[in-house]
Amino acid sequence: MNLLIMGLPGAGKGTQAAKIVEKFNVAHISTGDMFRAAMANQTEMGKLAKSYIDK
Repeated sequence: MNLLIMGLPGAGKGTQAAKIVEKFNVAHISTGDMFRAAMANQTEMGKLAKSYIDK
C-alpha cells in the first residue's frame, strides 16, 4: 500500500498516519521528521531546507 497524506500544518496528518499504521501494520515515513532531523544535525540537506523555511 502506498499512501500520501497531505494537508496544512496542524491538520492532523500525523494523527491519521498513526491510526493507519496501527490498523494496517504498515511503515510510516514522515518527510517532515526527516527534514527536522536534517536541520537539527545541520546536514547539507538540512541547511538547504532551513534556507527555504526561513524565507
